[in-house]
Amino acid sequence: MKNVASVAETRIYALQGENEAKKHSLHGVNEHFEPNFDAVSADSEQSETSSAVVFQQPGRDNFYFMHYEGTIIRPPSEANSIILQVTVGCSHNKCIFCGTYKGVLFRIKNDDVVNADIDFASVHCTRLNRVFLADGDALIIPHRRLVNLFSRIKKKLPWVNRISLYGNAKSILLKSEKELRELKEMGLHRVYMGLESGSDRVLRDIQKGADSARMIEAGQRIRNAGLFLSVTVLLGIGGKENSREHAIETGRVVTEMSPNQIAALTLMLLPNTSLYHLEKSKKFIIQTQGEMLEELRLLVKNINTPKAQFQSNHASNYLPLNCRLSRDKKMVLAAIDEAIAGERKLTPEFLRAL
Repeated sequence: MKNVASVAETRIYALQGENEAKKHSLHGVNEHFEPNFDAVSADSEQSETSSAVVFQQPGRDNFYFMHYEGTIIRPPSEANSIILQVTVGCSHNKCIFCGTYKGVLFRIKNDDVVNADIDFASVHCTRLNRVFLADGDALIIPHRRLVNLFSRIKKKLPWVNRISLYGNAKSILLKSEKELRELKEMGLHRVYMGLESGSDRVLRDIQKGADSARMIEAGQRIRNAGLFLSVTVLLGIGGKENSREHAIETGRVVTEMSPNQIAALTLMLLPNTSLYHLEKSKKFIIQTQGEMLEELRLLVKNINTPKAQFQSNHASNYLPLNCRLSRDKKMVLAAIDEAIAGERKLTPEFLRAL
């Protein structure tokens, strides 16, 4: 990512993050193999809901397969990871703002299929030293089965030095601290957790499935197990009516969770979600660009975490930032004030994306 602005000579950057954020989830699998997404023939044995992603070695006729199904998503920081899909969909799948897995029945993928993908990676992904376990909530997999999966990764991909995954409050709290520590010893490094909001009102309205107390408990369990915790918050999810409460309470909850990383996204409405239809019927009022920036400012003001990295470099954001709030908060607030005053270039609407 390229730096396109800075505040004085500080370590705060406004990042041109859209290209990084939009990288395909399979980016960097291996430069010796080229993705060929049209190579699955009509008489393929793949089911209608399954899509094998095919890689062809340049100059050769042989093909190699990774078995991906549906929509594959991953955090921006996992762009250069081996994407190993071990579940399909999301175990919760009730959030009214998320359309990623609508109509998809959650399931854990067959071990034989996952093992075949690990075998593929052992031959063709030797230059990638990180693994990201997809889909939306891989931590929900029963502990013994996860242990076996991690053992397989360690055996077949011995050069991998970091395994990461998504985990929601429910799946985290289903694991004891001892079990999480065991996974850490086997290679788990990072858990990405979607907080979205610290407001109990907003969490209830968006059907997140946990209140702020459960969110704090889950986040602290990850940290107590010695794992890296990355927490996602969603600007605008409270709407205009609950914007202030959302920002203040999210700052409070994030502070109590004490994550290593805070990633802010900005709400974008998707036609296949309930929230989209609530907005169309005027039951949910989304903020303007300026109001989103005001909410960002209030959120930042209320976060008081030691050493946590704060990032808003996702392609959905108007103002990309990358900083440590414990060190840079005054300068971050000054940068946001400049943006509100129209003195800083913002990401145009046509470049925003999920």
